[in-house]
Amino acid sequence: MVHPAPVVLDPYAPDPLSSADRGAAERGGLLAVDCSWNRLTAQGHLPEDGQNPRTGRRRRLPILVAANPQHYGRVAELNTVEALSAAVYLLGRRGQAAGLLLGFRGGEGFLEINRERLDAYANAADPESVRALERGLFGGPTPGPDLPSQGSAQRGASRR
Repeated sequence: MVHPAPVVLDPYAPDPLSSADRGAAERGGLLAVDCSWNRLTAQGHLPEDGQNPRTGRRRRLPILVAANPQHYGRVAELNTVEALSAAVYLLGRRGQAAGLLLGFRGGEGFLEINRERLDAYANAADPESVRALERGLFGGPTPGPDLPSQGSAQRGASRR
């Protein structure tokens, strides 16, 4: 039996994670790569095969603010546990999202400082609705096919 492909948190993906991804994540899980995305870019990056059913559905996180000590207050500079917690929260598992952050420095504040954004994104039906929320919350254009993801590379999916 072949395991269903996961939803892959990829800061270079054009589409943000939304509630429309819930079913795929429940079937195949979530995949977050724990590495420096700056280093990964220098060596290459995740394959750009979009919705390949074997490799998974690539999604970036919507714009959020880091609470980890290294990047506190910076937009889109989340560490891996913040990124994974945000993804779990957006897919409807708020208690599990909070549990992931236990024991991590700054973890207790991550959900608190992003609660309004997380709740709004979690209620968005699809990636386009998430992009509209990003524009409303942060102004200006949002990451998409023609723009780089958050910051220089939407470091939200995994940055130490």
